[in-house]
Amino acid sequence: MVIITLQRDKCIGCNYCAELAPEKFRMSKKDGKSVLLKATEKKGFHTLKDPDHGIFEDCERAAKACPVNIISVKEI
Repeated sequence: MVIITLQRDKCIGCNYCAELAPEKFRMSKKDGKSVLLKATEKKGFHTLKDPDHGIFEDCERAAKACPVNIISVKEI
């Protein structure tokens, strides 16, 4: 299981996550911030639990590239 968390309200819209992990991230046309696809939101944190371990590497790369460190990726 891969758990991805995004603090969307702190996003600066750099687009790195959408470039590095396009299967899980998109940029909103409405406000220019990152959107974690199919995530649930709770208290400003958008979380996705995905059983596909194949996404871990791309999402981890996106998290490391994020200049404001608002993406976390865990593999359990």
